[in-house]
Amino acid sequence: MQERQLHSFPLPDASFWQKAVVWANAHFDRVLHLAPSRYEYPHGTFLRGIACGALEEVKAQAGEAFEALSVATSAQPDWWFGHLGYDLKNEREDLQSHNPVQQGFHDLAFFRPKHWLYEAQGHLVIESIENPVGLIEEIQSTPLPPLYTVLPPLQPHTLKEAYLATVERLRQHIEDGDVYEINYCQEFSAKIPELDMARVFLALQKHSHTPFGAFYRCEDQWMAGASPERFLKRQGQQLISQPIKGTAPRHEDAVLDQKLKIGLRESEKERAENLMIVDLVRNDLARSCRAGSITVEELFGLYSFPQVHQMISTVTGFLKEGITSVEAIARAFPMGSMTGAPKIKVMELIEQYEPARRGLFSGAVGFFTPTGDFDFNVVIRSLFYNADNQKLSYQVGSAITYDSVPEQEYQECLVKAEAMQRALGSTPQKASPTVR
Repeated sequence: MQERQLHSFPLPDASFWQKAVVWANAHFDRVLHLAPSRYEYPHGTFLRGIACGALEEVKAQAGEAFEALSVATSAQPDWWFGHLGYDLKNEREDLQSHNPVQQGFHDLAFFRPKHWLYEAQGHLVIESIENPVGLIEEIQSTPLPPLYTVLPPLQPHTLKEAYLATVERLRQHIEDGDVYEINYCQEFSAKIPELDMARVFLALQKHSHTPFGAFYRCEDQWMAGASPERFLKRQGQQLISQPIKGTAPRHEDAVLDQKLKIGLRESEKERAENLMIVDLVRNDLARSCRAGSITVEELFGLYSFPQVHQMISTVTGFLKEGITSVEAIARAFPMGSMTGAPKIKVMELIEQYEPARRGLFSGAVGFFTPTGDFDFNVVIRSLFYNADNQKLSYQVGSAITYDSVPEQEYQECLVKAEAMQRALGSTPQKASPTVR
């Protein structure tokens, strides 16, 4: 069996990782590039690196997917890279998914890489089955392609009037006591033959700098992601979750931008949304963590990204004896920030009211280390391409509470879509500067 050899080199210049994405996408059908921007973030951002080629893989649909992942990672402790699709909810609870889906990802897929290049302690570390010097030379000689200028606009699957009416129906569910909060999303798509998603990703990075960005390829399915949110991280025996709830747009004028940020901080609605999800996350972590170990390290933290200000909280806990990494993930999945509360009922309503299945959107992309640590993002602010049906798509949403104003929720979706539209060469539909 081929195994990787480890080598260390001086860090190359910033263009190396851009070239590495283009190179890997051209040569391998299993690629995960972890692409964090430089942020001071509690418990750190994603590790920066690129994994490609598969020595071994595991793919599964909801039913026995988490068990298949557990068997693979236990039998071969190593770096494993891949994704968890939203429909794994059907494995965890008595739920179903019948709506159409534009994407073609398996519910779960992971690979053990032939090549793993990453930054560590000021060096470029290469674990590879091939000559690492040759890999560096190949990557450095890869030309960067031009960014897309204009691609066909992605069309909404839900007309604005229908979206507003659905928000009102969801508010009625809340008034009736069915749920407290529900994350309602809408999808945009277009048919585009022969799309180079590496070029799309490079454009997305230009417009959106986030701590958990990623480029992901799994056979003929792609994701170009600019996620600002961490789902779950394991560091030793500690679990870390950092849900986002609360959004305000940025403004070019510094004074107005600061007012929007202050407005987010003081918004009772946004704080209530965030607090509900923090309570849900605490409950999810309690399934895996020792009694009394769960701590809310930060509540209502404000963080600014290129298009939006976000309200982010940090919840941590320490694992019970005997709980594996895969079990901890499964017990917290899917993340409460993308469902609402109570979790099972809102997932039923999501299936009822959202016309498109979420697929990888609202799932997670990330990795396991050889020691069993892991780090996974929340798949939001991401573009998906399915080469089988030639569909490019993205989904955006917001948290609906009884205090929601339908027009403001619609405007929040536009704000969240802005970077993705710019990456495609489209002029974003301007949202109101008073979303919140």
